Amino acid sequence: MFVVCGEALMDVYMGEPTATGLALDARIGGSPLNVAQGLARLERPVAFLTGLSTDASGERLLASLRAEGVDTSLVLRSDAPSTLSVVSVDAAGVPRYAFHGKDAADRQITHENLPALPSAARVLQLGSYALAVEPVGSALRALAARECVQRLVAYDLNVRLNVEPDLAHWREVVAFMAPIAHLMKTSDEDLALLYPDETPEQVAARWLALGAALVVVTRGRDGATAWTRERRIDTPSPAVTVVDTVGAGDTFQAALLAWLDEQDALTPEALAGLGAEALGQALGFAARAAALTCSRRGADLPRRAELR
Repeated sequence: MFVVCGEALMDVYMGEPTATGLALDARIGGSPLNVAQGLARLERPVAFLTGLSTDASGERLLASLRAEGVDTSLVLRSDAPSTLSVVSVDAAGVPRYAFHGKDAADRQITHENLPALPSAARVLQLGSYALAVEPVGSALRALAARECVQRLVAYDLNVRLNVEPDLAHWREVVAFMAPIAHLMKTSDEDLALLYPDETPEQVAARWLALGAALVVVTRGRDGATAWTRERRIDTPSPAVTVVDTVGAGDTFQAALLAWLDEQDALTPEALAGLGAEALGQALGFAARAAALTCSRRGADLPRRAELR
């Protein structure tokens, strides 16, 4: 079983002006929630560890998780408000986010209320701003440090400066996670923000030296690159008419994890030993899944049948 840890929120899209204001379109969102639901749609067993409000948005988020078949036994409820992410999309389909989440429910996880993981949990997937805000960040980072010896840890950086603008703090979070995570995934945009004086190859080499078995960097329409200690593999992105790129990185991560799980490759040793053909197939599967998400509005991740 996968356990995905992190935030759940509502993406609120800015619509057309109305006679009395502005049309809004609220949709289920949050990078970790997208990964959890993406794994479920790809027919992998998954539980979601998050904090959800008892407000209307929180109830809708919970209902969506259950409808997708995600195990919600690790969800912590509170009367804190739900986070809202106001999304505007430019002419190229690239989203911009404004977060409204101070003291929200998805930040209320602490060392004291952190639930025990089920014995079936084999993989911890973490990432995005939940690791960079408190108190949830400290709790989830401690969970990863405690569990990395007995469970595979996957970390997707997903830097959100709208939530935490301090790049030095993000670098501290990544520095903490890099020796812990067996699979490190990020984008070229995140690397340019965090390490402008280093190439992706240099960053990947550092993370591999710290203990990662597999490093993956996505490059949008230019594809993706993966490194192990033995090899580098590049894959192109499929041609697609882009509606928007919301959820594309989350789709890539969910599909990559699902493919690796299907191949019984989610151990540090198996990741480190992936051959060129297997790595290429893994990246290609994830890139096709991400392209499907880009072809429709919002984080509408594909189901397994769409990728056969």
